Amino acid sequence: MKRPYTQTRSAFQRAKKVMPLGVTSNFRFNGDDTMVVKRGEGAYIWDMDDNRYIDYRLGFGPIILGHADPRVNKRVMEAMGGSTVYAHTHMLEIEAAERIINMCPGVERVRYANSGTEATMHALRIARAYTNREKIIKFEGSYHGFYDYMLWSTANTPQGAGGSPRSPIPYALSSGMPGATRDLVMLTRFNDFEMAERLLRDRGHEAAAFIVEPALGNVSGLMPEPGFLEHIRKLCDQHGVVMIIDEVKTGFRFAKGGAGEYFGVTADLYTYAKSIANGYPLAAIGGKAEVMDIIYPGQVAQGGTYCGNSVGTAAAAATLDVLQNTNALETLHTRGRRLMTGVSEILTEQGVAHVVTGHPAMFGFVLEPKKEKVKEFRDVAGGNTALYEHIALEMLDMGVEYETDPREPWFMCEAHSEQDVDETLNKFNDAVKTVKEKH
Repeated sequence: MKRPYTQTRSAFQRAKKVMPLGVTSNFRFNGDDTMVVKRGEGAYIWDMDDNRYIDYRLGFGPIILGHADPRVNKRVMEAMGGSTVYAHTHMLEIEAAERIINMCPGVERVRYANSGTEATMHALRIARAYTNREKIIKFEGSYHGFYDYMLWSTANTPQGAGGSPRSPIPYALSSGMPGATRDLVMLTRFNDFEMAERLLRDRGHEAAAFIVEPALGNVSGLMPEPGFLEHIRKLCDQHGVVMIIDEVKTGFRFAKGGAGEYFGVTADLYTYAKSIANGYPLAAIGGKAEVMDIIYPGQVAQGGTYCGNSVGTAAAAATLDVLQNTNALETLHTRGRRLMTGVSEILTEQGVAHVVTGHPAMFGFVLEPKKEKVKEFRDVAGGNTALYEHIALEMLDMGVEYETDPREPWFMCEAHSEQDVDETLNKFNDAVKTVKEKH
């Protein structure tokens, strides 16, 4: 099947004249095949040629209910009848914060930001101020935003560039990052109990925070081994380190109270974005009152002109209302579980070695992994990325979109129907057959 792409390609040529590479995020660039979208509704998007796609990228994860959800849009339009932003606290900020605190175990105070990047950046400052330490521990392969402190050793680290698995080297993901920030990052490996214990024993006194993705959102949604997050919590307590659970991707997606509720682990600080407002720009930092209350004028700074804007908080209030009081998450988890099972069955029938990873709301799969059990970033990076990309491109031309990079998970939303799952699995079966014949 070959769809028409004339208008989409023409629009992209216009974009390249006014934006570097024709995009406003490097993650959106796909060479001459970069898509330009006309609209979205429910579980679907349409390109400029009106080709429809079942969408499993969902704006990189924020769309939890569906594109242009009328329940959310209605609340946003009502808020815009007043104003979009104030120089004062307003009731929508209060309502959304109350909902977050009510839903999320361990959250006693909330402050707003505009993106996941901003939320984690402010969380690190709060942790540094609270502990009077500067260094941050993160997992190799984890992603916490586009700023210099955290753009080290993310999932885009080339194979072989990270040094020994026993002593990984912080790898800069961009030119322009000050070299001094390298010395503020300490690395350990996901699901490595002994390595985390050794690092905290030797250098825990230097660490302000251990920032944790409870499931690695840019590493095929990789899940923690049983007891691993509890192990990190215990180590942080022993060494006076602030535990930050970065819920930018998992928050309000794994459970109504996020990964904190799902895994039963309480952090000191949490960061939320993406699903909090069904795609409207809003993020939040939440946590224990003792830690959050260190924010104070002239002492610890946190803020921004658009933080807590009425559009974003209205969207959050509406989205969280739906998630808290309906079976939306149950529905999308059921659909995601069917997809995970179906993908695995098809690959098995087609004789393709694989490991399915993640949670039904955010999952991935690794093709032809070098290890039978996939536990950390290097295991995922060792899979057959070329085969994965070939299948994804076949799927795209058949009207099903997910990331061509196996490190990026499939995202589910409430609007995905049983029919969408059936169509996806049928096309996935055809795509795998086609790729096997070609390659």
